[in-house]
Amino acid sequence: MLSQYKGLPLADSINDPVVNVSSSGNTNPLVLLDPGLFIWTIITFIVLLIVLGKFAWQPLLKALDDREGKIRNSLDNADKARKELEQINAESEAMIAKARSEAQEIRVEAKNAAEKLKSEIKLQAENDAKKLHENAQKQIKVDKEKVVSEIKKEVVALTISISEKMIKRNLTTDDNKLFIEDSLENLREYEA
Repeated sequence: MLSQYKGLPLADSINDPVVNVSSSGNTNPLVLLDPGLFIWTIITFIVLLIVLGKFAWQPLLKALDDREGKIRNSLDNADKARKELEQINAESEAMIAKARSEAQEIRVEAKNAAEKLKSEIKLQAENDAKKLHENAQKQIKVDKEKVVSEIKKEVVALTISISEKMIKRNLTTDDNKLFIEDSLENLREYEA
């Protein structure tokens, strides 16, 4: 697997855990196990752990707790806002439904009022037409009576005129019959 690196500088030492890089042939001191360095490293780590625990860990935990509280508070506020929004949506839907029903009622009332007004206007028009018809009939009757009265007056006038003429001259019986028939025919023409 590492055969592909053959021919490269330091390719032979790839598998060696410790590589001697210096020209003098000394090994790296960080790689060597030194008991004194090992103890000092552990002591330094423990002191660093105590110092960080006292000065950094407590503030860090406090900051994390504060952050958790803010997040929890934000989630609670968001939940309250969502519930309020749902309530407002429900109220608005109820208001819209109420407005629609009121609009429907107003439309029905307006339609009923229009129908009532239409029937009243129709009835009034029928009554007016009936009155006009009755007045026309009365006027026709009055005019007819007037015409008949005038015709009667003319017939009387004609009869008087004819009577005067007949008295002035003596008529025979045939003349009298002829005269009466002419008068009656004239009278019939006026009545027709």
